[in-house]
Amino acid sequence: MSHDLFIRNVRPMAGAAADVHVQAGRIAAIGPNLPAPAGVEVLDGGGAILTPGLVEAHTHLDKSLWGMGWRPHDAGPRLIDKIDNERRLKKLINIDPARQSARQVVQSSRMGSTAIRSHVDVDTEIGLWGMEGVLQTRADYADIMDIDIVAFPQSGLMIRPGTADLLDQAMKMGADVVGGLDPCAIDRDPKGQLDVVFGLAERYGKPVDIHLHEGGTMGAFSMELIIERTRALGMTGKVTVSHAFCLGDPDQALVDPLIAALAELDIAIMTTGPASRPAPPIAKLAAAGVRICSGSDGIRDTWGPYGNADMLERAMFLGLRNNFRKDEEVELAFDVVTHGGARVMGLAGYGLDVGCVADLLIVPGEAITEAVVSRPSNRIVIKRGRVVARNGAVLREAP
Repeated sequence: MSHDLFIRNVRPMAGAAADVHVQAGRIAAIGPNLPAPAGVEVLDGGGAILTPGLVEAHTHLDKSLWGMGWRPHDAGPRLIDKIDNERRLKKLINIDPARQSARQVVQSSRMGSTAIRSHVDVDTEIGLWGMEGVLQTRADYADIMDIDIVAFPQSGLMIRPGTADLLDQAMKMGADVVGGLDPCAIDRDPKGQLDVVFGLAERYGKPVDIHLHEGGTMGAFSMELIIERTRALGMTGKVTVSHAFCLGDPDQALVDPLIAALAELDIAIMTTGPASRPAPPIAKLAAAGVRICSGSDGIRDTWGPYGNADMLERAMFLGLRNNFRKDEEVELAFDVVTHGGARVMGLAGYGLDVGCVADLLIVPGEAITEAVVSRPSNRIVIKRGRVVARNGAVLREAP
């Protein structure tokens, strides 16, 4: 539901003080000393920074353990160990996708996010359980969050016959994006996997978002195949590669041609700013014109104990991983978790201009960089002109 609101004394993107008139959930006017319209709720921003809502562009809503009590993490070190352990535990400890996705959505709202892209597991053991749960959450919590759903073959596609049919069903159910995963390292059949993923994207007219954990020359080979498919199928601007660890390889002769092709075909990159793996170089990608977004990835799930859904904290991680120190560098990290995510998700009307949807964050601080490094808890979150979270208190309670 959209609302009318008058916000007094905020500083858009840490600039000069202004007032904002929100009408029917959109910014109707923004500027200094605006007259407050009669009968409209007035919110005093107290001179805090006004930004668009944060964008969580890569997470897994269906499998967080948030609110389920502490569980020791004992999965093995390999990617496949974590995948197998997670699949085993989903039903064993009842990681209910509807309940857990709702809990994470509420937490994300509390921290300032107004839009989420979630990869949702589809495999032959749990079937469409994850899709059903996250679709329910998307409908039930539409007043506080926009949710983009990626149908994601987490356990592999070609190595688990029947998964392709389930992905097809997931698209029919309402998934927004076709997902893929490590065509070489997991499926050992890159042509077969990409045939399915891009075939579904063509059939349903949907974009693609592929997890690519493969590093070095293997990752570069898979990236080249994704680039070839994007070019051949005319899918410029409709493909995202998540993680893309191969772009963090020190061999620039390997990386530079990939970045040039990504820019040419407008293939977006999602990076979490990982501490333990090579990371795509944000400044270099941005200079080349590549769209970049970020996300929390797993939040307190069976893969690891970390995460709190705070995209301000994620911007700090991006800054640390990329050795950003100057304000303009940290502001680039902030752009990745705001406008970058919006560009990748295709969020219409995102921003602080007149006519934009009033999905907003008000946060104390003198500068964007200060907000990123201090991450104050006293935030005000606005969704379509309605205050949905204030100082940690949320409009919607989690189940």
